[in-house]
Amino acid sequence: MTTEDAATTAAIDIVTRQAVDSLRTTADPRLRDLLTALVRHLHAFARETRLTQGEWADAVGFLTATGGACTDTRQEFILLSDVLGLSMLVETVHGHSAPGTTESTVLGPFHLTESPARELGDSIDLMGDGEPCVVSGRVRSADGTPLPGAVLDVWQADAHGFYDVQRPDLQPPGNGRGSFTAGAEGGFWFRTCVPSPYPIPTDGPVGTLLKASGRHPYRPAHIHFIATAAGHAPVTTHIFVAGDAHLDSDAVFAVKDSLVKDFTPTDDPSLAREFGVPNPFRHARFDVVLERS
Repeated sequence: MTTEDAATTAAIDIVTRQAVDSLRTTADPRLRDLLTALVRHLHAFARETRLTQGEWADAVGFLTATGGACTDTRQEFILLSDVLGLSMLVETVHGHSAPGTTESTVLGPFHLTESPARELGDSIDLMGDGEPCVVSGRVRSADGTPLPGAVLDVWQADAHGFYDVQRPDLQPPGNGRGSFTAGAEGGFWFRTCVPSPYPIPTDGPVGTLLKASGRHPYRPAHIHFIATAAGHAPVTTHIFVAGDAHLDSDAVFAVKDSLVKDFTPTDDPSLAREFGVPNPFRHARFDVVLERS
């Protein structure tokens, strides 16, 4: 190492030490730990990559544009976190599921509005232009006890791969969304359409990032759930349609094998009448198992 290199290294060390030391008076110990680790890792990244001033300016511009793309119905920063795997990493660090309980996964950027309360058996597909589907199951505790009164917040894209907030001119508010209360034995069911795989929004900074890194933007077909019950830890999860071409390359890294479910083709006129759907239809079964809190 030359004298100049040694001098530069020493100067870099001083900057990092000063930045870390400046945080010592942070009153909240957790905030102090978070900021200290953030500074250390950011400085290490800049040193490892030899980050240039132009690259730093580009990064600032990208983050500024990401913030500018956020609206009441779009969260570009969550989308950025998702495609970098950070959302799923945080979920994995803290989302350990007890054996036999339903695994958690990411919230996603489209849980932006309150789901309308619906009765069991109601349809969340207000458009009626997709393949008819019934989703049914039970909510129970890890010991098998049914959980009547459990609440399931459900949301999904329409048959064309768009959420209601993405196309408010074409979809009524609340399309693809519903809040259901489980029945006496913890049972629930609702009608919908078979979800479609879809690309995450690519018309903003995150789309530019995906294109620059040669990645596709597709998510496998899925339905979101948040399940809550008294005395139990809530779970945020999905179910994914078995056989989807994007299960192994989800743009947000959220697929777990236990959450891949068969949406079984069903040709049974009497069952279709019972469910109130056209025949044939698809039927997905999903039992939600919660851990006691």
